[in-house]
Amino acid sequence: MDDVLVPELSGIAEVRDVTVTGATERQVVIEPDDAKLAAAGLSAAQLATLLQDNGTVTPVGAVTEDGTTSSVQVGTTVASVEELENLPVLPAAAAGPQAPQPGQQPAPEAPSAVVHLGDVAEVSVQDVPATSYSRLDGEPSLAIALTKTPDGNTVDVSHAVHDVLTDVADELNANGVTTVVTFDQAPFIEESIKGLTTEGGLGLLFAVLVILVFLASLRATLVSAISIPLSLAVTFAAMNLTGYTLNILTLAAMTISIGRIVDDSIVVIENIKRHLSYGEDRVDAIVTAVREVGAAITASTVCTVAVFAPIALVGGMAGELFQPFAVTVAIAMGASLVVALVVVPVLAYWFIKVPASADGGVALREAAEAKERRGVWQRAYVPSLGAALRHPVVTLGVAVALLAGTLALVPRMETNFIGAAGQDTLSVTQELEPGTSLVAQDEAAREVEDVLAGVDGVATVQTTVGSGDGLAAAFGAGGGASSATFALTLQDDADGAAVQDDVDEALDGAALDGELTVSAGDAGFASSTVDLVVTAPEADDLTAAASAVEDAVADVDGVGDVSNNLAAEQSTVQVSVDRDAAAEAGLTEQAVSGLLAGVMNERSIGTLDLDGASLDVVVAGDVPATAAEIEKVQVPTAAGVVPLSDLVSVERVSAPASLTRVDGERSATVAVTPAGDDLGALSQALQAEIDDLDLPGGAEVALGGLAADQADAFADLGLALLVAILIVYLVMVATFRSIGQPLILLVSVPFAATGALGALLLTGTPLDVAALIGVLMLVGIVVSNAIVLIDLINQYRAAGRELDEAVREGARQRLRPIVMTAAATILALTPMAFGLTGGGAFISQPLALVVIGGLVSSTLLTLYVVPVIYTLFERRAGGRTSKRAARAARRAERAQARAAEAARVAQRLAADTR
Repeated sequence: MDDVLVPELSGIAEVRDVTVTGATERQVVIEPDDAKLAAAGLSAAQLATLLQDNGTVTPVGAVTEDGTTSSVQVGTTVASVEELENLPVLPAAAAGPQAPQPGQQPAPEAPSAVVHLGDVAEVSVQDVPATSYSRLDGEPSLAIALTKTPDGNTVDVSHAVHDVLTDVADELNANGVTTVVTFDQAPFIEESIKGLTTEGGLGLLFAVLVILVFLASLRATLVSAISIPLSLAVTFAAMNLTGYTLNILTLAAMTISIGRIVDDSIVVIENIKRHLSYGEDRVDAIVTAVREVGAAITASTVCTVAVFAPIALVGGMAGELFQPFAVTVAIAMGASLVVALVVVPVLAYWFIKVPASADGGVALREAAEAKERRGVWQRAYVPSLGAALRHPVVTLGVAVALLAGTLALVPRMETNFIGAAGQDTLSVTQELEPGTSLVAQDEAAREVEDVLAGVDGVATVQTTVGSGDGLAAAFGAGGGASSATFALTLQDDADGAAVQDDVDEALDGAALDGELTVSAGDAGFASSTVDLVVTAPEADDLTAAASAVEDAVADVDGVGDVSNNLAAEQSTVQVSVDRDAAAEAGLTEQAVSGLLAGVMNERSIGTLDLDGASLDVVVAGDVPATAAEIEKVQVPTAAGVVPLSDLVSVERVSAPASLTRVDGERSATVAVTPAGDDLGALSQALQAEIDDLDLPGGAEVALGGLAADQADAFADLGLALLVAILIVYLVMVATFRSIGQPLILLVSVPFAATGALGALLLTGTPLDVAALIGVLMLVGIVVSNAIVLIDLINQYRAAGRELDEAVREGARQRLRPIVMTAAATILALTPMAFGLTGGGAFISQPLALVVIGGLVSSTLLTLYVVPVIYTLFERRAGGRTSKRAARAARRAERAQARAAEAARVAQRLAADTR
């Protein structure tokens, strides 16, 4: 192990640390024989400097002989137990010669027999007493935990480890060593990436099919679809330059962006194809088509990118997770805009056919427009739009009713922080009474092992009894000294959630010692409990308040397990020093403490190198095992040796297993493990129970843990959403050079919530951080359709068309690209919304559901509500303009009349003068 496997693993690039736990350590133990020591006039205390006085190589100078200078060193190292036994032990008076006074001769010393360590003590190499046990499937084992460097690649490190295990397998087998990998993040990452890639590929295929169905042209479909691989290639290159890696989050961002990055190209190619179908000149048609939509798609893309800027305001884990996601989406969207405005027109010039025309395109235009009007979409949309425009009050009333219904759905919405990542590991923690011996812990852990081994879907069980280690921490587990942790690896085809339920049921049905907690192996994304932090100025008040909180929340709906870190107290032997008595004996309280510490623990006097390993050398003694034996410890004083009981009082007391403080006040934590996914409802119920409690004076309770993480993330994302809406508004103000028209476009945003909440409720998906990121993304997406629509209406009005005609014709012309882009985005996200492969579902699925639902509702309402509100707004604005024009005309007429009257008066005056 130490000679082969650990060095090979340590040599892997990007591995920072290799930790071995469960290995039996060795030490050299010196067991003094008190009778022999006394006979030789020695004491055990004189063994403390044995390795300091011997076995040290000391350079003392140099000599030069025959032209060669050599260093001089004194002493030889102790290299074996036999050499250690042969070391002489000198009395304290003989520790070193006394220097003679000036003018005096050294006094001769009386010869005495040399006493060797082996004459007065037994020296042997022994195992260090175990402080923890490690087993794999019930068999003793060693655990090796590897930690990669911060910038290391998890998948590369995993593959390198497997390569090392393969290379050294023969050598390990020859020594009877077998290895099993119990925890490896790489397969989960690779499966997630593979799943996201598959879903992205399906989304790309669906998006292309949508374009093909609507445009009915293979050439036009391929021209627009080329934007997807080009945009993704630019994204990969930009990620490489910015240092972002391809992981679950960045790949999810690119997969989700597939439906959106083709939207700009769809709008451009649809408009180009429409103009070409009118028989226009190829170059003129392409330039005109791009000019018509260029400003609109630029504004819509800028809006989609800009909504992610406020992610910088989001702190904590949510910010760390989604900042790379936001940057990736922004890069992909920016690339898609460049491709749509530069590449797609060029490809359209090369590959899109222009129908032949003999009359300058008049007949072709009439035929194309007639065909458009006969299409199923326009035959359904144009009459219904006319009805909506004729009855604006009804249209707006229906829209408001839908919005009110959306608000009514909010209380039924479940909320969570971040969904389960779906890793194939579970962890079980068994907390025993503080002070439980290691043997008793081991016996209790073996019973749990037997239960876990019988659960279907569990492949391996790695057990650590005693203090936790790196492997347990990797699983998200870890306990105190009186605990055992069980790291469960699931079978490849196992359903993690179902197996976790089975484990819970199996543990609940068995009579097991201690408090057992089961958590998913991906609990490292956040705290797995809602912590109720209790503070109080007095210890008794804190204990009473913590117990009251624990009892109050135990029966709340949605509560799984409840634990109180003050509930368990451990037995402590309190030794109180009588300071006056100690002072009379010439000792201080600290001196008594040091003497007792030396008796209670084996003393290390140095190290010894044996067989290439450095072993501690300790002097063993009779360690007191009971409180009575502590009182009998002999203490040397100025007046002689006295029992410790003359200087101290010894009593057994109970004390908290741990003591924590918050802002200087004593604190306790009541940890609540949620039984379901509705974290928001659970937090509200817990807060209601806390508010109803009658706590001791000065005691306070605050929600922490998972509830605090969720509250902070939701507050940050709520602020980011408001800032995103403001940014989108400013972008549209710059685009339309109007303050009022952008407000019309923002009407799409609240109506997007109708579909988003509906999609989450229909699928039973909680509203979590990923879903809120979807809402943020939705703000930029839903205004895109409205921008494209309003921009064309404004162009028609600028060309001199009447308001009603411009609205109807603009909506009719933009129906197909709006429906196409929405359908492409929806179908591209459908594989992720259904979680077909499960890859990165904890991020992509809720986000995809929100975008799909919001896009469906906002698109339908955009096609009707936006034209109605635009018409009402412009008519009112036009009415005000007409009134202002009429007033100006009347003022001009009056001014003209006054000028004419003044002219007539002047003429009469001139005539009279003549």
